[in-house]
Amino acid sequence: MLYPVAWHDDRVSLIDQTRLPTLYSRVEIRRSDDMAMAIKTMIVRGAPAIGVAAAYGMYLGAREIETDDRAEFLTALDGVADLLRGTRPTAVNLFWAIERMLKTARQTVGSVESIQAVLLKTAQEIQEEDLRTCQAIGDRGLEVLPESPQKLRILTHCNAGALATAGYGTALGVVRSAWREGRLERVYANETRPRFQGAKLTAWECVQEGIPVTVITDSMAAHCMKEGLIDAVVVGADRIAANGDTANKIGTYSLALVARAHNIPFFVAAPFSTVDFNLGDGAQIPIEERDPAEIYRIGDTQLTPAGVEFYNPAFDVTPAASISAIVTEDGAIPPEQLGGRIPSQQNS
Repeated sequence: MLYPVAWHDDRVSLIDQTRLPTLYSRVEIRRSDDMAMAIKTMIVRGAPAIGVAAAYGMYLGAREIETDDRAEFLTALDGVADLLRGTRPTAVNLFWAIERMLKTARQTVGSVESIQAVLLKTAQEIQEEDLRTCQAIGDRGLEVLPESPQKLRILTHCNAGALATAGYGTALGVVRSAWREGRLERVYANETRPRFQGAKLTAWECVQEGIPVTVITDSMAAHCMKEGLIDAVVVGADRIAANGDTANKIGTYSLALVARAHNIPFFVAAPFSTVDFNLGDGAQIPIEERDPAEIYRIGDTQLTPAGVEFYNPAFDVTPAASISAIVTEDGAIPPEQLGGRIPSQQNS
């Protein structure tokens, strides 16, 4: 099992996802500002994994605060939270984890040292909970995959695997469960421009586990569906509004439209912590825009002529009407029923 975020002794160990698939390496993080930079530069990425990393970042920041005064400590901890909140605006798990850590600190009675100890324990609990959640999502996804006498061909976009979570994955968790149960023939992985998370990360994960995988360019998806190569589409999510509108990696919306045109089920796999019940619809989801260099350059190679302009939104929003079901740890939910399924932790 891959663990992109791990706690060892006094530090956090992150798989450096910017160096995959050519090099597997880990980065050691001991300070909150280094964690913020790791999230911002996508050393760690994927909404659930970002949430886990942010939780540990809150603890790292907490242990850097040099005061025994509770009020001063909590004020300084708010500053750590602000630092981490400023890294990636779209992934709601980041904000959810930060708020849980802040709430834990405020509610913990005792010395600053005891609060710090509880914060570390809470970060570890968030990590363990996410791993169990992803395994549940994978298994619940089996319940809604098309029944077929033949093994399934599943198309996915970006990377929503173990690398994007505490382990196992959301969309790729469904794939893993299908492979385990002998129901999967092959994964088709969109390359996912402009950062190639499908070609680099999803394909790498599949190769590590011996899951047959075919990488296609994003523009090939419609052709593959027309040719009968795809039985279902399963993607992850970075934020889901209360009405089921879903923000995921740019290109997801067009994939949903094409799947609907070919009568192919389109599933979103995500934990309840990815649902932002404070947002009524997808129009309210903030969309991160990233460095245009991601579009015009690959490594040291310039792809475009000088003088052109660029637009590089990292995410798009798929309307709930284009989603067959949202697969959570509690089962597959029709998007229109999501608002009535607020779990208890969302109210806490």
